[in-house]
Parts: sequence; C-alpha cells; structure tokens
Amino acid sequence: MTEAHGKPLQRLFSDITPRYDLINRIITLGLDQRWRCAAARECLSSRPQKMLDLGCGTGDLTICLARLAPNGAAITGLDYSQPMLAIGRQKAHLLRREEAVTFVHSDAAALPFPDSHLDAVCIAFAFRNLTYRNLKAAQHLSEVHRVLCPGGRLVIVETSQPDNQVIRRLFHTYLRWLAAPLGRLLSGNRGAYRYLAESAVHFYTREEVRTMLAQTGFRKVTYRRLLFGTIALHVATK
Repeated sequence: MTEAHGKPLQRLFSDITPRYDLINRIITLGLDQRWRCAAARECLSSRPQKMLDLGCGTGDLTICLARLAPNGAAITGLDYSQPMLAIGRQKAHLLRREEAVTFVHSDAAALPFPDSHLDAVCIAFAFRNLTYRNLKAAQHLSEVHRVLCPGGRLVIVETSQPDNQVIRRLFHTYLRWLAAPLGRLLSGNRGAYRYLAESAVHFYTREEVRTMLAQTGFRKVTYRRLLFGTIALHVATK
C-alpha cells in the first residue's frame, strides 16, 4: 500500500496489523482469500516468471502466488508497512515458501525495479489506497506501467460499485454500519476502518478504473464482476 495523504495512512495500516487478517476474514466471511486466489490464478494464466504483489500487506496474495506458481518463478511482495511485511515473512516461513518469495519495504511511487523488468503485477485490495483521492495516483500507475515488460499484465482485485442500485445501497450500508464498526471494535482503531469503509463507498466504478488504466497506456483492459459487482477483477496489458 502507499500513502494517500502522507505518513498518516502508513501509520494507520501499521497500527491495525495485529488483527488485520482476522478482521478481513470476519467482514468478508472468508471470501477475501477466495478473491485473492482468483487474482493469483488470473496472474499466473499468462505464465509469468517475475511477479510483484504490490501493496502486499501481510502477504496473503504473495503466498498464494508462490503456492500456485511453477518452480523457478520469482515473486516479490512489496509494501510500505514494516509490521505487515514482518507477518508476511512469518507466513512464508511457516508455509515453507520463504525461498520462493522476497518481501521488500518500499514506496509504490518509486518501485525498486528497472524498466520492463516484471512479467506481471498483482494488487489485491490496495488499489484504492494507490488511487482514491491520492495526489500520487498518476505516478503510482505510471510506475507500474514502467516496470512491466511489453505484454506484461496488471491484475487488480478490488471493491467496486454494483450496477444494481438496491445492491449498491445494501453494500454501502453494510460497509458503513456493520463492517466499519466491527473493524473498529476488533482493532481498536476508529480511523482505519472508517477510512476503509468510506473509500470503498466512494471508490470508482469498473468503467472509471478501465478509463484510468487506458489513460496510463495499458491496452486490452478488461474486468469481470464478483459477488454481484461489489468486487471486480481487472486485467490490463502493457
């Protein structure tokens, strides 16, 4: 993840690290893992050899990529929260995947890779932090485009806006009045889950995300809806 408004967002995600995974499982009924694995399978469908999990958090998508990827694939998980990266490294060790993955502490605005270095970049539920009301949004997208090789793919799984107005209202109500209070109760951090709920409520539509990626220079930008359109899986090719 990266900063939407400077260091406060970085501190916010570091503060909720101890119960971050538990809260994700509870407020999504465990579906967040299924969505991450769907993104991993989509990423691996083009048989990439060098992959980046951008905004990897505690490393769930990174580990899923390592578990499903063929031997010899190089997988990097990158985040700006040291506490979350520490948990990711623990998971890799416990699951005996530490040799398959590398965790890097860095900023998405200045990715530590040369031009055209990666075959694929995956982002699971960190795209909002990179782009929503973020003064560095264009820079973040430009960096992803820069480090991908020609033909390389960007795979994003993120909250979205359902087309059906009734489902959209129900989704927004759930985020504001159930997910956010529950997250606050379990984490003890009011600001973190208020931000997560409100950023999801006001986040872009699938078409707006497609336009954003196309304007960055990506081609063949597609998406598919998950869970009645509350989640979207986006794929863009350089």
